Amino acid sequence: MESLTYFQQSIVQSIAVKQRLVESPEVMATIGEVADLCLAAYKRGNKVILAGNGGSAADAQHIAAEFVSRFNFDRPGLPSMALTTDTSVLTAIGNDYGFEKLFERQLQANGLPGDIFIGITTSGNSPNILKAMAYAREHGITAVGLAGQGGEIQHASDLCIAVPSSDTPRIQETHILIGHMICGYVEKEYFNGYAG
Repeated sequence: MESLTYFQQSIVQSIAVKQRLVESPEVMATIGEVADLCLAAYKRGNKVILAGNGGSAADAQHIAAEFVSRFNFDRPGLPSMALTTDTSVLTAIGNDYGFEKLFERQLQANGLPGDIFIGITTSGNSPNILKAMAYAREHGITAVGLAGQGGEIQHASDLCIAVPSSDTPRIQETHILIGHMICGYVEKEYFNGYAG
């Protein structure tokens, strides 16, 4: 069955990217460093802010929801927000300042020194993410890139988790895995197994 072969190939390709991820000491160390930075931010009363475009916008919302609601167990919410959810804000900024200012303007309004900004871009070249990265770094907000291989974000961020792939669907699948890993680690360490 032709469709079955396509589905199997997709799974095999996805597994291959995750295998390369786990076999990369550099990328795994960066994931750990970002998780520790998020944990430290929460311990000092700061928050995690995320943004992305298209599928990466959905990923930003997904990861923010895991922090705010719960991940593995019931516990108090952790402050996190995605800059992709308020249509009035998005259309106002887009109309008044241009799409490239979409996230920079929101960081200006909501970001504080000590916060963590995670900009998600599979290409590593999304102009609105790069502008937000520049703003974050100039204002004491740690700028974390979540990307694929290559792109300007590698140099524009304080830390960049670069998925070892150039295939957008496989990168996005791995971004969610990484987001889950960070959320799970932060939740476990911050609450020390808190069970409600």
